Amino acid sequence: DSKLEDELCLLDLEDADSLLLHVQDLVSQHLDEFPEDLLDDEAARYAAKMTKASITDGTRDGHLRIIKHYITFHLRRNKKWDAKRVDEKTPHDITTFITQKCGPVEQGFEGRKYSTAVSTRAALTMWYKNLRPNESLTEWRLDSVCNTWRGLPTRSRQVSQFMVGLEKTKAKSGEVSSSARALALEDIHRLYAHCINSSLTPAQRRLGIVRYVAYLLAWLMLLRIDEVIKLRFENIDKIPGERKFVDVSLNTRKQNQTGVLHSWRLHANDDDPKICPVRAFILLASLYGPEITKSGSLFLHVTAQGAVMQNQPLTASTLSRALSRDLQGLGYSSWALYGTHSFRRGGCQYRIKVKRWSADMVAAWGGWSQVEAVTMFRYFYSPNDNHEFMHEYDRNY
Repeated sequence: DSKLEDELCLLDLEDADSLLLHVQDLVSQHLDEFPEDLLDDEAARYAAKMTKASITDGTRDGHLRIIKHYITFHLRRNKKWDAKRVDEKTPHDITTFITQKCGPVEQGFEGRKYSTAVSTRAALTMWYKNLRPNESLTEWRLDSVCNTWRGLPTRSRQVSQFMVGLEKTKAKSGEVSSSARALALEDIHRLYAHCINSSLTPAQRRLGIVRYVAYLLAWLMLLRIDEVIKLRFENIDKIPGERKFVDVSLNTRKQNQTGVLHSWRLHANDDDPKICPVRAFILLASLYGPEITKSGSLFLHVTAQGAVMQNQPLTASTLSRALSRDLQGLGYSSWALYGTHSFRRGGCQYRIKVKRWSADMVAAWGGWSQVEAVTMFRYFYSPNDNHEFMHEYDRNY
């Protein structure tokens, strides 16, 4: 189905964007798979010279090693291969190299894990960003006027389809995926305990309340971090005396910038208070108190001393860094694989588990991977840009 394929590619690109925030940590985990001692022939020396001349000083050694392996691999296959050429063949060059690293050993490839493919793609994104600093970082398209390809080849549909297929193949062979991780219900519970802990100082707890409420709303409403921090007081509609639900609206989303209103009805959850949105809003209201004007950005900066700054909204980068610190504080060794889309992916997976599917739908989805199930849930059951009947799409259980 073409619509399913489109959604899978979109999800892949979102994951790639999210993981770029921690690209250095991902790359460093796989450097032993790109040994320097293999870079000792004429092609390797040329690759080293080219990367040194083309890459800015800010690029880390790990990226350079993967890039040098990429160039060396192609030069050994074709001495006339041009590493700086960017055209319709470039996505194929990328997938060919990743196949060499991650394809099955029985077919003559190295058999590396999917996480190696993720790290390789991230490093090659850095390579092409350095080669084309003035190009868009969010697209790959043919400019028909100039007959020139614009954007980054690592964002091409060909590369996305390849990565989706590779992940499915690895999953079928029993490999646990190391793509962008979803934040599951138990993760949200742990974040609650970490952020709103009785052993914290009052200032630390005030900081934690803002973070946790943002985390929870992102998870419940299937939002990215950059979407949830755009919520404003004006987006929250709480009917006086109504304890069962809170209505939340968001003016625009990434996929639709037309200003069409998207609405959610978040219901109270007495069975699991840690993920109860009504209780979360009460916590936030208690933190802000009457001195904070209930207008403008919903999530405000809290100083190390616990002071709420009315005129300093919380930023997406601040919240992303806070999530990384919180996960490290909880002892997550794979914290770098959680990013801006982990809440949305986790929220989808949670709803798939708790919804009661018909026998026909379960049978139809039986052979699908988890990422396909998540994608189809997003397509049919989340409040997407064109659906008018999703006001009560979920009762948060």
